[in-house]
Amino acid sequence: MKKIFFSFLTFFVFSVSAFAQNSVADEIKTLSKNKWQWMADKDVDKLEKLFDEQAMFVHMGGSWGKTRELEIIKSGFIHYKKADVHEVFSPIIIDNTVILLNRITLLAVVGTNEVSNPFMVTEVYVKVNNEWKMGSLSFSKLMGPN
Repeated sequence: MKKIFFSFLTFFVFSVSAFAQNSVADEIKTLSKNKWQWMADKDVDKLEKLFDEQAMFVHMGGSWGKTRELEIIKSGFIHYKKADVHEVFSPIIIDNTVILLNRITLLAVVGTNEVSNPFMVTEVYVKVNNEWKMGSLSFSKLMGPN
């Protein structure tokens, strides 16, 4: 009887853990998808809430923090017109941190030039006060076909 009870308990604990991880993975994927739309819409109010105060952003032209990223988006210096997401990899969940990789083609206007580039994007989210915050967004340009 003890064996059956402990087997059931073990199964239950692993099932709850797997469900929680799937729930977090789905939540982060949705948040990421929304983020691409907010960037396209230049919705700095929503992005300001998403980006952690210490967040870092890595682009082909440099790296900077939250304030500069929001200024760039608001001013239109970089307009993320459309992120065509080809592949979203399974999120890596480590305690209260989630790492998400996306393979995208980004159509953007940088300055006055419209450009399209293939990227592997690394997004890092951290749970702070029961809310997911973006801690890092990094664009790595891919060579070759998408």
